[in-house]
Amino acid sequence: MTTGFSSSSCRFADYFVICGLDTETGLEPDELSALCQYIQATKHNDGARRMSASANEGENFDQSPLRRTFKSKVLAHYPENVEWSPFDQDAVGMLCMPKGLSFRTQADSREPQFHSFIITREDGSRTYGFALTFYEEVTSKQICSAMQTLYHMHNAEQYDILHMPSATPTGIEDSHGLLQASPSISRLQRFNSYDITRDTLYVSKCICLMAPMAFPQACRKVLEQLHQAVSSAQPPPLPLESYIFNVLYEVPLPPPGRSLKFLGVYSPVVCQRPSTSELPLFEFPLGDMFQLLGVENVLQLFTCALLEIQILLYSQHYQRLMTVAESITTLMFPFQWQHVYVPILPASLLHFLDAPVPYLMGLHSNGQDDRSKLELPQEANLCFVDIDNHLLELPEDLPQFPNKLEFIQEISEALMAFGIPPEGDLQRGEGMAKLKGFRACDVVSDRRNGNLAGSPLSSYLLKENETIARLQALVKRTGVSLEKLDVKESPSSNKDLKLQCDEDELRMHQLNIRVREIFANRFTQMFADYEVFVIQSSQDKDSWFSNREQMQNFDKASFLSDQPEPYLPFLSRFLETQTFASFIDSKILCHNEEDKEHALRVFDARVDKVRMLNVRTPTLRTSMYQKCTTVDEAEKAIEMRLSKIDHTALHPHLLDMKIGQGRYEPGFFPRLQSDVLSAGPTSNKWTKRSAPAQWRRKDRQKQHAEHLYLDNDQREKYIQEARNLGTTIRQPKLSNLSPSVIAQTNWKFVEGLLKECRNKTKRMLVEKMGREAVELGHGEGSITGVEENTLIASLCDLLERIWSHGLQVKQGKSALWSHLLHYQESKEKEDTTPGGLGPPGFIHDSERRRSDAGSALPPLKVSLIQDVRHIQNIGEIKTDVGKARAWVRLSMEKKLLSRHLKQLLSDQELTKKLYKRYAFLRCDDEKEQFLYHLLSFNAVDYFCFTNVFTTIMIPYHVVVIPSKKLGGSMFTANPWICVSGELSETGVLQIPKNTLEITFECQNLGKLTTVQMGHDNSGLYAKWLVECVVVRNEITGHTYKFPCGRWLGKGVDDGSLERILVGELMTPSSENEERLCRTPPLQQSPGMIRRLVAISPNSKPKLNTGQIQEGVGEAINGIVKHFHKPEKERGSLTLLLCGEGGLVWALEQVFQHGFKSPRLFKSVFIWDFLEKAQTHFESLEQREMVQDENWQTNTRTFCRFMRAINSTPRNIGKDGKFQMLVCLGARDHLLHHWIALLADCPITGQMYEDSALIKDHTLVNSLIRVLQTLQEFNITLEASLVKGIGI
Repeated sequence: MTTGFSSSSCRFADYFVICGLDTETGLEPDELSALCQYIQATKHNDGARRMSASANEGENFDQSPLRRTFKSKVLAHYPENVEWSPFDQDAVGMLCMPKGLSFRTQADSREPQFHSFIITREDGSRTYGFALTFYEEVTSKQICSAMQTLYHMHNAEQYDILHMPSATPTGIEDSHGLLQASPSISRLQRFNSYDITRDTLYVSKCICLMAPMAFPQACRKVLEQLHQAVSSAQPPPLPLESYIFNVLYEVPLPPPGRSLKFLGVYSPVVCQRPSTSELPLFEFPLGDMFQLLGVENVLQLFTCALLEIQILLYSQHYQRLMTVAESITTLMFPFQWQHVYVPILPASLLHFLDAPVPYLMGLHSNGQDDRSKLELPQEANLCFVDIDNHLLELPEDLPQFPNKLEFIQEISEALMAFGIPPEGDLQRGEGMAKLKGFRACDVVSDRRNGNLAGSPLSSYLLKENETIARLQALVKRTGVSLEKLDVKESPSSNKDLKLQCDEDELRMHQLNIRVREIFANRFTQMFADYEVFVIQSSQDKDSWFSNREQMQNFDKASFLSDQPEPYLPFLSRFLETQTFASFIDSKILCHNEEDKEHALRVFDARVDKVRMLNVRTPTLRTSMYQKCTTVDEAEKAIEMRLSKIDHTALHPHLLDMKIGQGRYEPGFFPRLQSDVLSAGPTSNKWTKRSAPAQWRRKDRQKQHAEHLYLDNDQREKYIQEARNLGTTIRQPKLSNLSPSVIAQTNWKFVEGLLKECRNKTKRMLVEKMGREAVELGHGEGSITGVEENTLIASLCDLLERIWSHGLQVKQGKSALWSHLLHYQESKEKEDTTPGGLGPPGFIHDSERRRSDAGSALPPLKVSLIQDVRHIQNIGEIKTDVGKARAWVRLSMEKKLLSRHLKQLLSDQELTKKLYKRYAFLRCDDEKEQFLYHLLSFNAVDYFCFTNVFTTIMIPYHVVVIPSKKLGGSMFTANPWICVSGELSETGVLQIPKNTLEITFECQNLGKLTTVQMGHDNSGLYAKWLVECVVVRNEITGHTYKFPCGRWLGKGVDDGSLERILVGELMTPSSENEERLCRTPPLQQSPGMIRRLVAISPNSKPKLNTGQIQEGVGEAINGIVKHFHKPEKERGSLTLLLCGEGGLVWALEQVFQHGFKSPRLFKSVFIWDFLEKAQTHFESLEQREMVQDENWQTNTRTFCRFMRAINSTPRNIGKDGKFQMLVCLGARDHLLHHWIALLADCPITGQMYEDSALIKDHTLVNSLIRVLQTLQEFNITLEASLVKGIGI
């Protein structure tokens, strides 16, 4: 990426550096060896393996001296310093030779190796380094004899290890031991020996160019030619100083949109730079990454990078690490990786893998150890990429990238046109990339990923990788054949263009631009309308910065609501990232074109184009896959630049050197003359000489536009600040790490974690509260189920990062779960205390679940250990990471997360045992603040456990509470109950009549909705007055109350033997104020006592017609709102139909208004009226006095439903039957027809007063109109409401 260059650099290269062996200081072991020894020692902690461990350690640390690494030094760099890019000696030294010096003898291979690296400063600006490492003969006698001495010591030690007396108990075996040992000793001496009299010793040396922009191909050529000049028998045409002076001071950067040619030692070097309207500069070979990993793996890695998952690349080739890191980040265009970025992690910085922040790092493997030996601090949210073995380890539940299959198909076609198989191919690497780093021994035939190296595509497709197989099917449908694609023959579409660079380089440019355009096009299509959703700030910039964290910069909810369903899992997570946030921030900060960063400007131009092409309404997104159309034009631009060179730099020339300077010995890279290289030409003639004035002016404008140098420092500051928001630490300092530097870095991490915790909790609460405000009728709906899961998953990820910061020894993939298990173990040891109530680890919180159902249900004990056990008992969750996440979800649902974690951390002995002093969990103030932030989750209700683990078994506890006034002590019948929830129902459960409570286990019912209860009417006294039923989920502790307040029994109340009760979640009474922010505001309990047991004049204050109409309106409104919510968020429809203030209750009020008072002691129910109406209609049918066809169908359906309900085998009473009729009528959209029928029925005249609502035509008509609004909804009834009805 070409971001954040130093302002006044317009030279091609800033420094020339030489690193290698400093003969003055001699051989110093590299920190790496010490580190390896330490890692080995900690690896074998357990006593059982102590014995073999000592041998292993010895072997590993005491690798033969030739295989050890020693400290390298920066021997020289020219010039001393340039003000726009200060020279960072530590960083350059570490990255030029990340493993330090290595020695070889004439027997070893000594091929030069090229690699590039990057130094990111703390402000995010970057410098690139290009290094060529080669071997030179050691001339210093002291060094040679030091090496010989090391060998003598080493061989003696090896001999001791092989003859360890303790390993052999008897003499016979001892002789065996000797026999076996002797070949290995001779082998040791033969392969690992250095004999000063016989062998030539070589040591590595490195020459390096530091440059402000990445031109790896050009820099590689320059360095290789310099090396060639030294190693060839003939001296070069001019002294080396001339060429180095030329590249440092006389070769400018090519201006945007231009190409540049300059001379190396033997041949010209060409580089070109894209114009301001093209994709930013990128010259690493993308083809290499696809060959090394395959398309499928690259896309998974790409998804991880976009979602800011920690990424660790692993390879024995530095250049591969760099190529993959740079390729993945460049493909993210227009977004930029915002976090720690160290493509090559020097050995002395290994502790950085402990960083609890997103990072993209590259780790060098020595090629001997396999993956299992690699101990990583945290793997819960890590993407591990073993580049050499074509292998990816991904974090759990990684969402799919949108349109993944079509996307893979499009990329595969592009790759195959260049002869790269989509599954990747290590063997072709040599020919394609001319990478010196590839060797035949690296080619691995690897079946683990379904990759058989070198197999043809078709057979590969039929093998294991199912994505590619699905692709094949898609290919057939689209009619494109992967087999017959022409492999590009001609390097250039225009035969007449004379190219100034070699064909391989052009092919690399063409493939790069083709793949990059395909990736960029995906984002252009996905975010074509993003500008509409950017929330522009009304404040000035300064106040915008001070309030940045409180403000939303993008309307995520509206954006997501426009997206196709399959995109949501990925997009809802991506919109939460720092990457996306800083992209939008820079959009807000740049009001006009000139201000925009290059990437943003290019992207916006493309988005505008797409919008022009798609004349379709901008908000209606389709999931139609749109292929990339911009490739040809982009390729042409590059070909034009490479065929017609715009600019040639000054040629190298003789410098004013003293006589005798500039001579050197062949085979050795000399110490150069610093006096001629320390400063450039006195007057910068070359700028004037080589560029006409207009060119310079254009160039200046372009450079200005590309942020190469900004006059407007203020703007740069703002953009930088926007970048740094939310990322406390961008980059580790690559310096020799003293304890104080490490402590400071860790302190930054701790602050960063705390800040992130604050932001996450706030974001989750705003979403929740926002939704509740909506349900209370303020404003628009926002959060979706997908998004809630995303937020909770990112909270789990944050907790994992906090728990893995500063771990002493890593156990298992989840640090949080491992800590919980340690705690459980220590508490269970203490748990031998008598009394059975367990150790002090249990908090007996009798206040917590005290409920207004009185002491019917003793409160659940709050126990951290118990919750851990619940999770351990869930067989479906297999991994540690999964268990930790489930535990977090359960604790959130129980509103105990903060409390549990506080209890977990209160065991300070354990925390000290598990964590280093600097760990976040041992910083007391921060820890307190962190727990305080988590406490705020208790203000809202989450169902994030119940709704996610839908298939697990859960124990439920049920208590039936009979009325105290008319206690059920004489009750003789056998009661039963059936509990239903949003996910399923239990079936009939018998309840023991003496205790009236039962505990049972069944598959998760979800949020509970209804309880059906009844009895078998047996015995002498089969009448039962029930106050309510209470059901508790024994894992989450959610307690539901189902009020009843009616009789069950023949000849009493409405003669019902069973009732359907609608319930609601009870809140702990200590938290009454919490009522204000209940999540789904489940309606208040349907207090059925108030449901007019008998219609007698004094039973309750009558509602007037206005209030009744309002009640009906509210009930219907509730149902309409229900259907307007996204499916995942709808509460229970049963509540809206049968709950308090529901539709059944509202229509009951309608029919009770003006009902004639019955005679004393005789109860009349609405059902009685409806039965009379039914008889009337049926008699009319028989006498064939039919009014019209419509009327006839309506009466028929009415009578059919009445008959069906009356003939049901269930013993539901008259009010239960009325409820059933209303529910069925709502389901089949018949209620408004029936009301019209009944209003005109003569029976109504007999049974109602004249003032009754049902007799008032205008009121009835408005009632019918309101009921008609239900017609557009598809109402599905819960099974419990319509059991036993065959309609």
